[in-house]
Order: sequence, then structure tokens, then C-alpha cells
Amino acid sequence: MLRSRRHRLAAVTGAAVAILVALVLVNGRSSNARARVMILGFDGMDPQTVDLLMSEGKLPNFARLRQDGAYGRLRSSPPLLSPVIWTTIATGKTPDLHGIGHFTAVSPSGENLPVTSRMRKVKALWNILSDRDKTVAAVGWWATWPAETVKGAIVSDHTCYHFLFPQGSDPEADPKDVTYPPDLFAKIHPLVRRPTDITAAEAAAFITVSPEELARPFSFDDDVSHFKWALATADSYRRIGLSLWSGDKPDLLMTYIEATDSIAHLFGHLFRAQGLSGELLAQQRKFGGAVEAMYLHADQILGEYMAAMDRNTTLLVMSDHGFELGALQDDPTKTRDMRRVSEKFHREEGILYMYGRGVKRAGRIDQAVLVDIAPTVLALTGLPRAADMPGRVLAEVLDIPVAGSVVASYEAGGTAPAAGTHDAAADPQILERLQSLGYVGGTSAGTQPGPPAAGADMTRSPQGERNLAGLLFEQGRHQEALAAYERLVKIEPDDATLRTSIAGALGALGRYDEAMKQLDAAIRLDPLNVEAYHNRGAVFERRNDRKAAIEEYRRAVRYSPQYEPSRKALQRLTGTVDVNPPHGESEMKASALAQQASQAARRGDYPAAMQLLDEAERIAPRYVMVYQYRSNVAYLAGNVPQAIAALEKALALEPDNALFKANLERLRHPAGKPQR
Repeated sequence: MLRSRRHRLAAVTGAAVAILVALVLVNGRSSNARARVMILGFDGMDPQTVDLLMSEGKLPNFARLRQDGAYGRLRSSPPLLSPVIWTTIATGKTPDLHGIGHFTAVSPSGENLPVTSRMRKVKALWNILSDRDKTVAAVGWWATWPAETVKGAIVSDHTCYHFLFPQGSDPEADPKDVTYPPDLFAKIHPLVRRPTDITAAEAAAFITVSPEELARPFSFDDDVSHFKWALATADSYRRIGLSLWSGDKPDLLMTYIEATDSIAHLFGHLFRAQGLSGELLAQQRKFGGAVEAMYLHADQILGEYMAAMDRNTTLLVMSDHGFELGALQDDPTKTRDMRRVSEKFHREEGILYMYGRGVKRAGRIDQAVLVDIAPTVLALTGLPRAADMPGRVLAEVLDIPVAGSVVASYEAGGTAPAAGTHDAAADPQILERLQSLGYVGGTSAGTQPGPPAAGADMTRSPQGERNLAGLLFEQGRHQEALAAYERLVKIEPDDATLRTSIAGALGALGRYDEAMKQLDAAIRLDPLNVEAYHNRGAVFERRNDRKAAIEEYRRAVRYSPQYEPSRKALQRLTGTVDVNPPHGESEMKASALAQQASQAARRGDYPAAMQLLDEAERIAPRYVMVYQYRSNVAYLAGNVPQAIAALEKALALEPDNALFKANLERLRHPAGKPQR
């Protein structure tokens, strides 16, 4: 092609030839054409599920990306929490550098609010490109409220929440900091959809519910309402992103779609699950196809963005983590109200596809990590990587020259993150939604954020600070982690989790006596603190007290059978993870029946589970596990008196079992915490 062009140029005057040749590249694109980059983020989209559906011919646009572009998996890193990971992607910096560690923060007045852009310590791509006179548009990206001043547009992550309020219906309203520039809000107003805008026909492609269920008043505690919000929000950000791309023509567009993760949290346990019964079967009949339908919907969104590309556009499609779908809960009550448990079901690998300008056809991306995205985007826009960005340019799948120069940093000068000491009041529905998904309040990530320190004048994220301290520990920076935990425990001295974390840092520093004191305090505060028992076991093991270590590891697994660190320790030390082994033929038979009952209960077949436990109790009336399982199944079936009676028998056999005591107290006083 280049040879034929040169042949035609031979008839042109020498001066014109010099100009034209300078504009011609081997691939037929002109050197003065403006390179544009489009990022499409699907939260929680699982690579294994994409591969499965693609193999069934159900994701044609993802298949086209794989055939005509490059693909691989994007390896994430704990904590697998969306604000943390998407900020890492946007900044090219790890959480200990960018400062976003969790979903929530606490204002100087003690008010809980979502994490904000003012808490980010470094520049994001939209700041960096704005400083270099390039235009940007960020749509729905995590932790972009309050919207920052950029050369382009910010449609913050609060945008669709704002439309749940009455003032959101007024296009002349002046919502504080929701968009930049502020008048952008009125322009995008017609593109935003509310949950009430979702029609019965649209919903029917995802779920099977009655008109009455679809018409219920909005609440994030209602599974149908939450589904409608997720779909409406995805459609809103899809439309806004495409509108800004074609209208404003930014050099970089970053559009975030959250619904793939929300729908997985709500209904992921039902995805192609087999043999369900009872309430789980009833859920599956209504919502069993929702996850697959959302993946197909994501493929349609992808197709629209691909259609909007021109020859100078590069598209990056990614997810922050994967999701274990079709996995039933050990405790089915956790899905009774359609909620999952926070990040427990997140997988560490997400998707990564690259397509369009500068991307090799059928390329394979080699072990990409989160911090590689920002340097690669910079390279695609013609900017060098920064030396203080730990990631690399994914040059193995690029067929364009990558700038060899490296700048020291993009942090100095230009526009900075919107730092401030106080944030405007946040839409309360954001926290309500996070709580409904299990991210806030009693989650596996920790406790509710505590109050600010005395005299504090800055918005801060206590849970985020815990997570960042944990990252310091994982990086081997134990002294720094200890100092961070000590600062936190001064604010919340009665927090058992913090005491346990301090003990972990002390143990890593070889200060075992101090560690044991902290662990004893943690267990006094929370007798079911599984990590504290595990850490006690680790200290005993380092002191070569194998017997005591095994006892602590067994206690941890006794109280939390799926606690993997102690399970691995027991397997290593004893060759088995069975903490309550049956003795004799009768108990062995009873144990097998109890396990069958557990599987039946997980599928929602409570009558079958009870029949199995009846037989197990007849065979081995003093085998404690039978009564523990009987209590769980009775509770699931709604028979609280029977659950209490079974636990009383279990406690009579094991009087020192803290789990039995705690669950018995919760059953007798249901206003307390839910059964574990």
C-alpha cells in the first residue's frame, strides 16, 4: 500500500511531496491524526464466565475483541474493593500511595459518607492529561465526587444517586459538585434513567417477577428495586459516555459500568446452580437468568462503543476483579434477602481486552496488573510513563512506537486532586446501597468506620486506613504497619480486630510476649475472633510449641470451618483439617449423614436435611456436630424454638464452646446480631 502511494506521489511537485510524505505512515494513518483512547470498565466481570459464554456463542462483541485485538487477564490485588482498585487503575499508583482504601469515610463532624475524590493523594489520568492540554471525560468512575476541575468533563459517581431525589427531576437544579463543569448536569439530564423508567419488557429480559413486584416503592433493601437501579444506572452511564465521546470528542473517555458486579452480588449464587429446592429454587425461578442476561447486555454496550470508534481510537475493556458465580452460601440465610457477603466471592483476576489503533491482532497480554493500565494509556496518548508509576507499558501487544523517555513524575504542578478539609453532604442512598450489598456494616472487611480522632479536621476513612495498614504488612513493612495500627487503636481501643492486627505486626517483628497480650485482649473483646486464635497458634508455632499451636488452629476452624489460614496450618501440622473427628463407627456414620444434611440445606431442601439429622441423632446421640447442624437447619426453616433446643443440647456436650453460647444468645434475643 505504501509503495502504491509513493507511485502516485511522483507526479506531485517536490515541495508538496515533502509535505505529503511526512503525513503518511506505514499503516495508512496520518502522523498528525489525534490518537484517542476509550476505556470501558465493567465492575466484577469474571473472565471464566466470559470465556464460558463466549464458547457458547453468546458474546459476539467480546469474541471480536479477542479475534481482532489483544486479550489477557488483569491480575488485581487485595483488598478487592471497587473504589480502591478503580483508583489504582486511574492513577497507576498502589493504594498506599493514592490513599483510597475503602468505600466509606467519616467527616470531621462524624458523619458517614462515601469515599471522595478529595481523599485521593495523587493525580489520576484525567488530571495528567488535562495538564498536557489533552481533553478528558470520566463517567461514573469511583471516587470522582466532588467533581474535579479538568480540561473536559467529569460525570461523578454520585450522578445517578442524585436522580433518586426529588431535585434530580429538575434540569435547572444546581447539584453541588456532581459534574464538572457544573452546567454539564443540565446537558446530561435527558440521558439519565431512573429505576422507575425500567419497563416491564426491559425487566423481563433479566428477571421473572409479577407486575406488583416490579411496581413496589423503591428501596435498596428490595431485590427488584436494586436490580432496576443497577440496570438504569448502567444505561445512563452508557448513554452519557457515548454522548460525550461523539459531542465533546475527548482524547480520553473513561466509562464505568457497575451493574455486572451488583447483579452478581444479588443473584450470582443462582447462576446455573443445580438441584436447588425450597426458597432457593423460588429465587432461581425469578432471578436465575439475571447474571447471564447482564453479561449479554454488557456485550451489547461493548458493541455500541466499538461502533463509535474511528480509525484513530484504541479501546481498553477491563474489570477490576472476577466473581465466583453459582457458589452457594454455607449459610443460605445470607441469600434469603438477596445479599452476598462483600468481597468474599470476588476472584483476583479480571478481564483485559485491547482493540483498535496501535493494538496487534490476536495479541496475548502477558500477566498484566492494575498499575500497568495508566502507563499504557499514557503511551497510547503519546505521553511517557512516569518513574514513580510502578507499572509498565503493555508494549508486547502494541504496534506503535512507545515513547522511550520517562518523566520523573506527573505530580508536580498543574491541576491537583481536589484536596479539602470538608466534603459536602453525600446522598444517603449511596451508603444504603453499599450496606444492602454487604460492603458496609458487619462485613468480612471489618467493622463500621469509627468516629474521627479528637480534634480531627479532615475527612478520613478508618476502614480504609485499616486496609492500607494491612497493605504495609503484606509488603513486609511491619514497623510502619504497627505504627499505623497503633494510631487506629488509640481511636478505637475496644476494637478486637485492631488488637489482632497489632498482634500480627508485633509477631512479625519477633515481639511475641507483646503480641500475646494483644491477642488475649482481642479474645476478651470478641470470643469469636477467629483471626486472634489463628495468630495465637502462629505465635505458639514460632515458639516450637506444636501442641498448643494445633489447639489454637483447631479452635479457629471450629468457630469458622472455612477459615483458610488455620485449615492450611492444620493440614500442614496434622495432615487433616477435621477439628471434631468422629470416634467409632456410629459417629462416623452420623458425621456422614450430617454432611449430607449440610449439602441439602445449602440447596434449600430443609425437610430432607432434617430427616438425615434425625437418623444421625438416633445413631450417635452424643455426637455434638449433629446438634449444631440441627440448630442451623431449624433456624433456616424458621423454627427458632427447635434451633434453640438443639443448641442447648450442643452446649451441654461442649460447655466452653463460645460459638454455641453466642448463637444461643442471638436466638433468644433476636434484636441482636444475626446468627453467624
